[in-house]
Amino acid sequence: MDELPNFGEQRCGFAALIGAPNAGKSTLSNQISGGKISIVTHKVQTTRARIRAIAVKNSTQIILIDTPGIFEPKRKLDKAMVAAAWGGVDDCDITLVIIDAAKGLNDENRNILKKLDKNNAKNIWLVLNKIDLIKNEKLLAISAEFNEFFPFEHSFMISADRGHGVKQLVSKLEMAMPLSVWLYPEDQMADIPTRLLAAELTREKLFLKLHDELPYSLTVETEKWTEQKDGSVRVEQVIYVQRNSQKKIVLGHKGEMIKNIGQKSRLELAEILGQKVHLFLFVKVRDNWMNDPERLRQMGLDV
Repeated sequence: MDELPNFGEQRCGFAALIGAPNAGKSTLSNQISGGKISIVTHKVQTTRARIRAIAVKNSTQIILIDTPGIFEPKRKLDKAMVAAAWGGVDDCDITLVIIDAAKGLNDENRNILKKLDKNNAKNIWLVLNKIDLIKNEKLLAISAEFNEFFPFEHSFMISADRGHGVKQLVSKLEMAMPLSVWLYPEDQMADIPTRLLAAELTREKLFLKLHDELPYSLTVETEKWTEQKDGSVRVEQVIYVQRNSQKKIVLGHKGEMIKNIGQKSRLELAEILGQKVHLFLFVKVRDNWMNDPERLRQMGLDV
């Protein structure tokens, strides 16, 4: 009989974060991992692909799968995003359902909960987020309504933005992970290609600066990444939009908009990489890129 592996006290496992758009999944992922892994904006559907953030708590390594928000898809991009979200629960040890507490048990959240069993989710925990925006006397009633509708194993009330209640959630995650050797080095905070991370940082700045529907009509790709002899890196990125009128908006008057976005993205990327960055942004029109399989693959989505 083969001997069982001896992992000592080490634990390691996966926790998927799923929920409706803008429920706070990326904010929670960043809060637990202690770094800027997923981009965060005030707009819905900011996250487009699955991103793994890695947190080490004592002898436990927790791998957080941040997923796109679940909504009714229409375009090929939408369908790929929702598929990525549900794919995040496959083979995970724990599924965290992140809920904007202010929205309560609305139709959107009901539909997500109804689909959990069909998507192989297991060890499902309820995480009511943004509790700092709700009166305390209402929170217990909201939690009770969710637990009556669905048999959650555990329930938590948190504010991912302020960190309230997150420590208690992490402590429970720490002990719930299976005994296992760690899958990543101790100092690694994410499992995301650097080129994709760089593109995501620029897309975040575009989301924050641009208004209305334009941010949803663009994507960013890192086309070239060249390590320089002086230790710096030259990064060339293309911002794809769907129409010439959108290109003019992204460029801004006399190029001021894209210059501002480039400066902010360059500074943050340099801070993350710990090296000087030379960032060059280009804007190209590509009609119907949202239905282009190659563009979707560049974003880390399966098509």
